[in-house]
Amino acid sequence: MPSKHARFISQLRLAFFILGLLFACPSFVPAQELSQTRPNVLFIAVDDLRPELNCYGAEHIHSPNIDRLAGQGILFENAYCMVPTCGASRASLMTGLRPSPRRFTNYLARADKDAPEAVPLHKLFLDAGYQTISLGKVFHHSNDHADGWSEPPWDSEKEQYQLSEQYLADVAEHKQQFPKKKRHRGMPFESADVPEEHYPDADCAARAVRYLEQFAKTKETKDAKAANKEKEQNFFLAVGFLKPHLPFNAPKKYWDLYDPTKISLPDNYYPPKDAPKIALHNSGELRSYAGIHPSAPVDAATGQSLIHGYYACVSFIDAQVGLLLDALEDTGLAENTVIVLWGDHGWQLGEHGMWNKHSCFETSMHTPMIVVTPASRRPASPGKSGARAAGIVEFIDIYPTLCELTGIRIPAHVQGESFMRLLQNPASAGKQFAVGRFKTGETIRDAQFRYSEYPQGKGERPQLAGQMVYDHRVDPGENFNQMGKLPEEVARLSRKLHELQGK
Repeated sequence: MPSKHARFISQLRLAFFILGLLFACPSFVPAQELSQTRPNVLFIAVDDLRPELNCYGAEHIHSPNIDRLAGQGILFENAYCMVPTCGASRASLMTGLRPSPRRFTNYLARADKDAPEAVPLHKLFLDAGYQTISLGKVFHHSNDHADGWSEPPWDSEKEQYQLSEQYLADVAEHKQQFPKKKRHRGMPFESADVPEEHYPDADCAARAVRYLEQFAKTKETKDAKAANKEKEQNFFLAVGFLKPHLPFNAPKKYWDLYDPTKISLPDNYYPPKDAPKIALHNSGELRSYAGIHPSAPVDAATGQSLIHGYYACVSFIDAQVGLLLDALEDTGLAENTVIVLWGDHGWQLGEHGMWNKHSCFETSMHTPMIVVTPASRRPASPGKSGARAAGIVEFIDIYPTLCELTGIRIPAHVQGESFMRLLQNPASAGKQFAVGRFKTGETIRDAQFRYSEYPQGKGERPQLAGQMVYDHRVDPGENFNQMGKLPEEVARLSRKLHELQGK
């Protein structure tokens, strides 16, 4: 009979063997998290949504449903994207990896090509036993890491323009007016008095609601556990809305929410003083649309219509978000579902004379993000504000946070940091810095300053084609480049930027 010491050694070896197996598994889920209380995830991506929402203090915006979501959870006041263009931003977020000069560089970026070794977020959830569904625009390319979804990714076949004859006439006139343009699109906005179900985003929301109803139905089926093991699955439902991305096409009723006589161009419809030319752009994404000159500044009347259309699209998407929230409540799924709503980057509505994103300014990098967890969830109440977290977070932090919320082990490749502490205590400190990049530009933000630099050439110490630094305590609009006046801050931020970018 083995001695007590021998039995102890044998048990200890067995314990280490089991621990080794557990930690070798990249998507290990603790046993207690495999119960019916393991949370579902509703992952809502909104293209080109900037934090100009009522819940962010923009009282002129009609966004009651996103405001309701903010009232139930935690609104992040200082969330930042990694790259201000859709493909790169989404690839970075979905892998938890920072962009680099060769990785996630433009709107066509693919996670499966740029970072094939990384396990994308949805694949991690699939491997952990979740049913993963992609509806609408989640990745820029719907077939990017398509094997990580339980079903083939779905995109609506609805048309974006509803006034087809007008659209064709606008394109024809556009070609005649500017024949040398590489692309000829319709007008950059459309107000059509048609039912909203004609639009892709309404189609996407309706499909998402049907999935939620289906998830709830299988959850309620008696003896589901014994009858069909698949019915035990939690869900990771990713819903990607196209608007308010150009063209700003939304049903007329959402345009009617805003008085055009009260819409004006921003006060800083001009380049920042002393900003380097390399930091500015010609709003290239907008230039292919009808009625937009290839190079001249957008005139005031067109600019006001663009802003009006953007606002209408925000309210249109807000209504679709409301349908998802209602479905969660009606099905009883709300209490056990983590909700994350995020805009993939900011957007310029004429600030500094620019439209679109594609810059290292705050208007491109600053993003909305709202998170509701079963633990932080508050009862919905009209007009009631929820908790607000002022700490800095980066989009690469979403990946590890969702892992922690669901008990899934964070893969070694992930460069983000969980912001669980902010979910548990919104008043706690966030990150000290957020860093990002666009093309050659690299930018860093702390609680007070944004510093950007534009290296030119190769080597460890390339020449800089330009630099800019803005003090947000006195210049939140980033209108006065303070280079030459803040040498100590510039040196500190440049040093930290290089460190965090892995230089």
